[in-house]
Amino acid sequence: MKKVLVINGANLNMLGIREPELYGKSDYKALKKYIEEEAAFLGLTVEVAQSNHEGEIVELIQRALGVFDGIIINAGGYTHTSVVILDALKAVALPTVEVHLTDIYSRDEFRRFSYISLYAEKTVAGFGFEGYKRALEYLKEKI
Repeated sequence: MKKVLVINGANLNMLGIREPELYGKSDYKALKKYIEEEAAFLGLTVEVAQSNHEGEIVELIQRALGVFDGIIINAGGYTHTSVVILDALKAVALPTVEVHLTDIYSRDEFRRFSYISLYAEKTVAGFGFEGYKRALEYLKEKI
């Protein structure tokens, strides 16, 4: 069975609390359950992790080498600032899909650039939780 690591970054633990008009009213626990159920339906093994710390996200990516077949990442605000997360993704060279709950391309100017998109094979933005399903479907076909 193919294994996918799903990494959620800064502030995703605040889903349902932080700007519910943008991110919805469902909490992080509901997101994690959704991802796990969709992965199981697709016949994938998934591990879901969340961290507010850039270095911990880098370590999660590095530990994925030789363990996982692909990565889905929603780095939160680190999307727009983190060259080190980009470098970690390049280093492990696993198929990667970037996910964003909101459409980052229609938001603030600073949110429109993604370092992660410089490596990710695909970006899914603006579909809420369903974006993770789309990412899982893509990786199932890819890996």
